[in-house]
Amino acid sequence: MRLEGRVALVTGGGSGIGAATCRRLAAEGARVAVTDVDPDRAREVAAEIDGLPQLLDVRSTASAREAVEAVERELGPIDVLVNNAGYDEFAFFVNTDEALWDRVLAVNLRGVISVTHAVLPGMQERRRGRIVSVASEAGRVGSHGSSIYSAAKAGVIGFTKTVAREAARYGVTANAVAPGPIETPLLMSAPQALGELGERLVQGMVGQTALRRLGRPDEVAAAIAFLASDDASYITGQAIGVSGGLAMI
Repeated sequence: MRLEGRVALVTGGGSGIGAATCRRLAAEGARVAVTDVDPDRAREVAAEIDGLPQLLDVRSTASAREAVEAVERELGPIDVLVNNAGYDEFAFFVNTDEALWDRVLAVNLRGVISVTHAVLPGMQERRRGRIVSVASEAGRVGSHGSSIYSAAKAGVIGFTKTVAREAARYGVTANAVAPGPIETPLLMSAPQALGELGERLVQGMVGQTALRRLGRPDEVAAAIAFLASDDASYITGQAIGVSGGLAMI
């Protein structure tokens, strides 16, 4: 019960790593706001954990502010923010266009920035807080068919390090987790998007891991829960790989 009495907000909490994180944080005692652009998925996960479902479209700064205000009215000040919402469209860079760039960057990078911007001032005023953002090993080593996603996740890592430096004097830590190939709806959509090539891409990712398997969402959630807890009180500005040894840097 490392998070007993804490209030946590998780973006993209309706499925995949986000849903696993909501369950793990609740199991450790947190009161969890399950936010998602899909309200039905948010309600389903929230019902499992006695959490608070909340509509949040991370692409909108107004939606971010409104969601944070609503959560704090219902649950109290936010102690833990997990920036998890993610999105990708699998395509080789030469086959992408500006509209795709905007869609992928809006969720994966700008979304992290906008929700953090809505939450951080309150954390700094209270002089406590944990921010954990879900980046990706793609942001450190690149990933076939995910050029813009890789760029966005690299941005998340750089943004996390800067927030960690700026917020440290207020008692707020900021860290990232960098998953490798995890068995989520996003990764599993690659074969559907790219056909046989997508299947080869997924298997190629697995082959690059030292453990030679896909990770599970709950394995990423365990790392997030650790970084959200007081056990990680002296850790900030880090990007911790949860990738089966895909990138050992």
